Amino acid sequence: MSFKFESLNIWKKALDLSVEIDNIAKLFPKWEMFNLCSQIRRASDSVVLNIAEGCTGQTNPEFKRFLNYSIRSGIEVVSCLFIAKRKDYIQQDMFTKYYSEYEVLIKMITSFRDKLS
Repeated sequence: MSFKFESLNIWKKALDLSVEIDNIAKLFPKWEMFNLCSQIRRASDSVVLNIAEGCTGQTNPEFKRFLNYSIRSGIEVVSCLFIAKRKDYIQQDMFTKYYSEYEVLIKMITSFRDKLS
């Protein structure tokens, strides 16, 4: 592996979830393409990108700042899931699965952040 972030479990999990969220967004109505579809995709990608950007060549305080951004983006994904469920774009079981997945990821990122000196 060439880059430090590639070995991080938080980055790997965020990347996997980003791909899954992209697939979910494809289920949304076409009229949401530039609204909720775009928003949830950008937020899920942002989790991955901020972990990578913060990890590479940054000080620990700077890395923590980027991890905070990734946590906020994860919360944004969860909020988009609530909207998608409320608008009946996804079913309860899908909502529950990804709500739980992001809850775990955010806890992992928070724990990782808190362990940085």
